[in-house]
Amino acid sequence: MNAQMTNLVRIFLRGIAAVSVVATILGSSIPNAAAQGSDVETRVIRVSAQPGGLPQKLSLAVNKAAVLELEQDTRDVIMANPLIADAIVRSPRRVVVLSLAVGQTNAIFLDGEGRHIATVEISVNAETADLNAHLRRDMPRSNTYADGIDDGVVLSGEVASLAEASRAQQAAVQTVATPEMVVNNLAIQGSQQVLIKVRVSEVSRTIAKQFGINVGGMVEVAGVPILGQTGNEFSLLGRALNDLSGGQIGSVCASGVSPCPSPNNLQGVIQALERVGLVRTLAEPNLTAVSGEAARFLAGGEFPVPVGRDRDGNITIEFKPFGVGLAFTPVVLSSGRISLQLSTEVSELTNTGAFTLAGTRTTDEDGNIIVTDGVTLPALSVRRTETTVELPSGGSIAIGGLIQQQTKQSIDSFPGLKDLPVLGALFRSRDYQNNETELVVTVTAYLVNPVAETQLATPDNGFSVPNDLETILTGRLNAVYGADDLQDPAAANVPPGTIGYIVQ
Repeated sequence: MNAQMTNLVRIFLRGIAAVSVVATILGSSIPNAAAQGSDVETRVIRVSAQPGGLPQKLSLAVNKAAVLELEQDTRDVIMANPLIADAIVRSPRRVVVLSLAVGQTNAIFLDGEGRHIATVEISVNAETADLNAHLRRDMPRSNTYADGIDDGVVLSGEVASLAEASRAQQAAVQTVATPEMVVNNLAIQGSQQVLIKVRVSEVSRTIAKQFGINVGGMVEVAGVPILGQTGNEFSLLGRALNDLSGGQIGSVCASGVSPCPSPNNLQGVIQALERVGLVRTLAEPNLTAVSGEAARFLAGGEFPVPVGRDRDGNITIEFKPFGVGLAFTPVVLSSGRISLQLSTEVSELTNTGAFTLAGTRTTDEDGNIIVTDGVTLPALSVRRTETTVELPSGGSIAIGGLIQQQTKQSIDSFPGLKDLPVLGALFRSRDYQNNETELVVTVTAYLVNPVAETQLATPDNGFSVPNDLETILTGRLNAVYGADDLQDPAAANVPPGTIGYIVQ
């Protein structure tokens, strides 16, 4: 008895709620609500008998209602699943359908004699009105809309960029239980392929000045020969105080020299060097990738690096890359702007900082000596930058710069004598080094589209192998274009323009 009373109470309360919704719908003016841009879903649908008894379809969001107007009088409405949708007969030709839960059901309409009038397939889906309103506000220039299918959401239409598609996806995820219930069918307008052009320019200048005076002399005092000489030049090359500096008392003639030269003499040797070096480095890697996808580029090589030894003492190695490296991930934003997560590197092998691994000497079980050779590992001189920038298509930006100056100067001299007026310069040697380096890394990004193969150029365009006569008589490795060929480049396959890449 208690269970029956509980069911009756539930049916009564649901009926009160349904009547309240119907009163609200019928008491409102549908045209006025539409004119005011109301988000309340109030629909009037005309239902008529379809040829062949085909059902009409009705799609509703959860907790919404629709008014069905029939062409014939109806008395009975059979709802297949009243937990998904319910129907209230207001008049013989007007029925209100209420959506209660997500799912599929149908309604069958019968007249007073029990004859079939019409069938309506009802689909109750997730609510998307608020989501569509948000998409219109957030992306007014994109044609994006959301549809509810059961308890999931399907995004359709077009967006201007991948960033807008991501924002729409995030907004739809907030309206469902799990992210997997969102189906993203958005299409992206315009080009989504990005060409990045990185230019690494470096100029290094080295200046070395060395000036040294070696003075040697001998004098005989009271019959005792005294010899003195200096040799303290060029300390920056690795020598501090040369062992030739000092003095000697005694015989000054070399063994086997006859006759001995005059015991009183003075001689000097001047050594001078000035060196200027200039190094220019230019790397210009170019790479294309789809928006949101990573791309990598390396022009260089790999060198072996020991990482251990096996049980027999042999060295195991791994290869490490060096050269010009580029890695980036582009994201096309709205208004043609591009966000770049960029990493670029220029490295080269150098002896500065090299590491030498000594060999080993072991004895096996038979007493034989096994000698394993050592190895010298080169070091790397690296210029590397990692950053994230934003720029328009065709725009350039300098992402890295380095101005480095290193100056070294040293003076070697003979103690005491270096302080003599005027003559003190004869006992001093000067060494001067100056290293200057300037490095600039610039980046240019383009939105690009694929083209026909005939519009692409390759480095071997226009290359022509010489015939035997040209090779033997002129020593040429390639044919040379003449004036007639340059006037008609198409006939002679002459490459147009200058070398390098042309971006349009």
